[in-house]
Amino acid sequence: MDVTLLLAIRALGDHAFGQTRAELLGFTAGLLLTFLLVRVNTRLIRAQVSWWFHDITPGGTHIHHMVFGVIIMVVTGALTFALAPAGLTLQVLAFVFGAGTALTLDEFALILHLEDVYWLEEGRISVDAVVVVTAAGALSLLTGPPLVGADLGRSSIWWLTTVALVNLTFAVISIVKGKLWTGFVGIWVPVLAFFGAVRLARPNSPWARARYAARPKTMARARAREDRRRGRAGRFRDWFYDLIAGKPSLPPFGPGADDPKDGGD
Repeated sequence: MDVTLLLAIRALGDHAFGQTRAELLGFTAGLLLTFLLVRVNTRLIRAQVSWWFHDITPGGTHIHHMVFGVIIMVVTGALTFALAPAGLTLQVLAFVFGAGTALTLDEFALILHLEDVYWLEEGRISVDAVVVVTAAGALSLLTGPPLVGADLGRSSIWWLTTVALVNLTFAVISIVKGKLWTGFVGIWVPVLAFFGAVRLARPNSPWARARYAARPKTMARARAREDRRRGRAGRFRDWFYDLIAGKPSLPPFGPGADDPKDGGD
């Protein structure tokens, strides 16, 4: 790990955002940098570059990189609770925890679908997850804690708890409906979470698959809305995601070739 990078993060966090947010900056930096490195790695594996690493498959079992992510998060979390560190040590742990989060979220689609969809269109939700969490870290750095506009000094703890729980419910519903941006940003801006929760789910979301299967008209409306959504903004999103994460289309393969659904180590 580059000590110069960590010292730079500490200096920027302490002076630009204050000591209380320096750890959040470390987490966000670890998340973003690791995600970009992981995507470079998996794209090189997918291209079958001879001088690069290959999948980790001891005994024929493919170990996905989210396994390492979970291990990193558990270890860094345990160390944080056990040592109660401060200053640079805490910022280093935050950076490493962010790296573990990136390794895990990069395969969020696999966790959600319980199958390897890394290079399929469904796998794009992993990129959504990383981008949203990175944006959430940036929002926290710029605006402070969630629930924008909440007067922490004048509101009672019971009122704030109620508002937080109701808003979190709306945010979770939005996420289950496939609206990751609306759900996560809605944690900071409550009105967004409410609108995300009451509007139609995206057709490929868990909510739509569970609740719209027996309601073909509702599913048709959801698909029509999705088609409208994937206009110019959708094309820009696809171009940007292709740039940072690779295209979801599968390369040709034949007998004996590696399965292109394989998402890398």
